[in-house]
Amino acid sequence: MRTRFLGVLWLLLFLVPAALECQSTTGPVVRFRTVLGDIDVTLLPASAPRTVANFLNYMNRGSFNNSIIHRSVPGFIVQGGGYQFINQTAVEIRPDPAVRNEYSVSNTRGTIAMAKLGTSPDSATSQWFFNLSNNNASNLNNQNGGFTVFGRVTTASLPVMDRIAAVPVPNPPFFASPFDAMPLIGWVRGAPVGEQNLVLVLSITQLDPGPSINANGIAAASSFGGFAAGAPGSYIEIKGSDLAGSTRTWAESDFTDGSAPTSLDGVSVTVGGQPAFVYFVSPTQVNVQIPAGVPPGTASVAVSYKGQTSVSASFAIKPLAGGLLAPPSFKVNDKQYVVAFHASNGAFVSNGAIPDVPAAPAVPGETLTLYGLGFGPVTPDGTPFAGRIAQGPTPLSAEVQFKIGSSAAQVSYAGLAPNLVGLYQFNVVVPSTAASGDLPLEVVQAGETVQQTLFIPVR
Repeated sequence: MRTRFLGVLWLLLFLVPAALECQSTTGPVVRFRTVLGDIDVTLLPASAPRTVANFLNYMNRGSFNNSIIHRSVPGFIVQGGGYQFINQTAVEIRPDPAVRNEYSVSNTRGTIAMAKLGTSPDSATSQWFFNLSNNNASNLNNQNGGFTVFGRVTTASLPVMDRIAAVPVPNPPFFASPFDAMPLIGWVRGAPVGEQNLVLVLSITQLDPGPSINANGIAAASSFGGFAAGAPGSYIEIKGSDLAGSTRTWAESDFTDGSAPTSLDGVSVTVGGQPAFVYFVSPTQVNVQIPAGVPPGTASVAVSYKGQTSVSASFAIKPLAGGLLAPPSFKVNDKQYVVAFHASNGAFVSNGAIPDVPAAPAVPGETLTLYGLGFGPVTPDGTPFAGRIAQGPTPLSAEVQFKIGSSAAQVSYAGLAPNLVGLYQFNVVVPSTAASGDLPLEVVQAGETVQQTLFIPVR
């Protein structure tokens, strides 16, 4: 076990991204907890940064706690954020300085926008309203500089918004302005109005963001071809946002009796509905090994973290999707060199052009060692090739052929690399007829050529 995690650590590092960038694709989600149910709203800081910051300032100091929906216009809007109900009295929320108008998103159904004075585009403070109809756009987008939309009600929360909008407003009004259009729950004219009749927003809080997979955010391991399809046993990279709360690879302690973990620091992934083996986690990228039982076709991929599961994304699964280790650091002058080792001493095969790698070209007749992913099942039949530490020689079920330059190369071993998980090892003899120079390397498995354009230096 120790040899697996220390002696070949440099090799496994090619499965980990060299640099990670935060790629947040959505704004924070806040929950309006009301007496009639919860309304979740995704804020839009990209289009209204000042307005979102202004709203969060009020929210974070509790200004919206126990606040009143004080205005409701059927088919138009419901409005709040102006008054709190404190000691059986409506108390105006202390306004901060007005925020500059940032209209850019249309006032369609399910959006939330800032209320303001009719004579000043830049007069919004604490009051907000939910748009109940798509018809609002033709009016509010063009009036008073446009009304700034700063969030969207989630689809699941729209029924609660409509439930609030359905609460009747006394006609004729029971209260004077600004409460003359205030909805009242279960109120009968002639009876006093109490707290039980008010539509209250009990609190507004920010929810922990759930994991999200980027569009086109899944690919096979980038240092092994970065293909748009994988095979059972392939490692894939999943890029997104809020995928994890830590950054690390699996460790020896994460294994149980030689089995790889299906959860790492609370992160789990399913591929085709089956638990994947989680190798690496970070907030913006998760790397997993596809389970052996996922069938060919289009598989759904989903990431779960902190009790929330991402919207699933699709990824193509093929029976075989082999790729050899050839990271970006081995690409020089648009020529991608494969990572190969001299079997005699473990040194890299190089022509001296690869940064920090001494020149040591391959020699005709010697044996080289190469590594790959996605080459499929091994023998004997039923031997695990995903999620388990490989034990002893386990040859590939589907033959692999190598060609260096124009000559076929003898393959003395092609199978799982001992003491590793899902990594394939190839011991290849350089043809005695190989010419000198950077020779093309061609790999064919089951009649299909591996889709990498690779070179290997020979002297």
